Amino acid sequence: MTISQQQSDSLAAAEPPAKLECRSVWKLFGDGAERYPVDGVDAADSARLARAGVVGAVRNVNLGVREGEIFVIMGLSGSGKSTLVRCLSRLVEPTHGEILFNGENLLAASPKRMIEIRRHHMGMVFQHFALLPHLTVLGNVAFPLEVQGVARAAREARARQMISLVGLEGREGFFPRELSGGQQQRVGIARSLAVEPELWFLDEPFSALDPLIRREMQDEFIRLQSVLRKTIVFITHDFDEAIRLADRIAIMKDGAVVQVGTPEDLVLRPADTYVAEFTRGVARAKVIRAGSLMEAGAAPAGAPTVEEGTPIADAAPLFAGGAQDLCVCTRDGRPIGRLSRDAVATVMMQG
Repeated sequence: MTISQQQSDSLAAAEPPAKLECRSVWKLFGDGAERYPVDGVDAADSARLARAGVVGAVRNVNLGVREGEIFVIMGLSGSGKSTLVRCLSRLVEPTHGEILFNGENLLAASPKRMIEIRRHHMGMVFQHFALLPHLTVLGNVAFPLEVQGVARAAREARARQMISLVGLEGREGFFPRELSGGQQQRVGIARSLAVEPELWFLDEPFSALDPLIRREMQDEFIRLQSVLRKTIVFITHDFDEAIRLADRIAIMKDGAVVQVGTPEDLVLRPADTYVAEFTRGVARAKVIRAGSLMEAGAAPAGAPTVEEGTPIADAAPLFAGGAQDLCVCTRDGRPIGRLSRDAVATVMMQG
């Protein structure tokens, strides 16, 4: 058994529980959608749905989001990704199926219970910042805590912590119109974190930003997640963004989930031609991780170190000083193998 196989088996055995689960979730639109029987319906059979006068925006989705992971949902425009995420929080009511959050079926929850769950356990950030223009940065970030009835001193103290966390300390008194697009999005992120959500939904939060600011926000997001370890559902149509951020990715087409896997799985083992085409232009060095390419054994003393989850493209510059091997470590710094210059060079030459 190779070390990567051993690692995969170990990870499978140690997988955290699902924080959020979809079980046979459908969202149909059209007359009679609520009464349409979906048992036995092929999720890909658009013609059958059309003959019944209904449209399948989400079709028989089954997936689980593990605690502490960044789970990216992606697809082309109209694939159903935003509708699915709104179903997960019941901002849109699913037509059929079950959605379990910490084991509780959200579709059986009363409207009062759903308000409580959204206020205290879920955070949401959307493409459009939706900041309140008449409130300062401090007021915007504290607003959800005000809705919860938190005392002013406590909510402002929490808001200041979140403002500092996203790098906006000193701008508490600014109004949204006085901030750049990237700064406004940071306010939106801080506001969603103020309630300390267990589950964080982000629907294309960076797509309206300029490319440079978008990259900076991705870096900021990665930093925040390293500190907070939230359970995150992140929507994007940009595969480069997905592979930078995701632990796992679900690719959607016509309302159905075509494949769920790590970025490596999708690029190296696509489920069908649609996924293969979706990932065709992605360089392997961006998705293959150090932990998948490493070999058993210890690296020489003093060798540069790299985390097992680091893409090969990011590990390659560490050989610039003449090192022949890198020490591959877990996130907490425990050595688990070595990564050779030759193995990295082979992947880099594959493009």
